[in-house]
Amino acid sequence: MDFDKIVAGVKMLIDGIGDEHSREGLADTPTRVATILKNFTEAGEIPDEELLRQTFSAENYDNFVIVRNIQFSSFCEHHLLPFFGKISLAYLPEGGTVIGLSKLARIVDKYSKRLQLQERLTQQILDAISKNIPNDGVLVIVSAQHMCMTTRGVMQPGSETITRAMSGNFSLNKTLVLEAQQLIFGIEKKYS
Repeated sequence: MDFDKIVAGVKMLIDGIGDEHSREGLADTPTRVATILKNFTEAGEIPDEELLRQTFSAENYDNFVIVRNIQFSSFCEHHLLPFFGKISLAYLPEGGTVIGLSKLARIVDKYSKRLQLQERLTQQILDAISKNIPNDGVLVIVSAQHMCMTTRGVMQPGSETITRAMSGNFSLNKTLVLEAQQLIFGIEKKYS
C-alpha cells in the first residue's frame, strides 16, 4: 500500500469537490482517510495453510461444528464504501480432527480486509477452509449491510444481502444444510 499516494489522491478529491484540502477542518482529512483505507484493506499475508494448521483430535466426534456471527467489515470494490455484517461457518470434521476456532475468525479477517465483493468473499472463505483442514463439507453464510445500498442510490437502510457457499456433504445433503441453517439463524425446528 502506498500511503502517501492515497493522501495525495484524497487531497485531489477534496479539491475536485470544490473545497480546499488545506483549510482547518480538512487539513488532516487526507491522512485520516488514508488510515481508514489502510485499516479496511490490510489483508493478512499469512498463507491459509499456516493460518489453519492448528488442528486437534476430538475422537469420536462425528457431527458438524458451527461458529456463528463472526463480525466483519470490508470495502466494496465498486463504490469504495464499507459493507459489514456477520459470517457463520459450519464444517464436518473428517476423522475427528477439528480446527482451533479462532483460526476460522482469522480466515474471515484475512479475506474481508481488502477491496471485495460479498459473493467472492463467501467463496474465498469456503475455499480456504475446504482446502486446508480435513473435512467432509463446509458451509459459509454471509449476511451484510452495504453502504452503497443504504446511503446512496436506492437508499434502503437496514437491507441485508445474504450469500451462501457450500462443499462436500453440505452440497449433497439438503437436510444437513437445513439443520445447520436452523442452528445458525436460531430457528427452532418444529416437530409434529
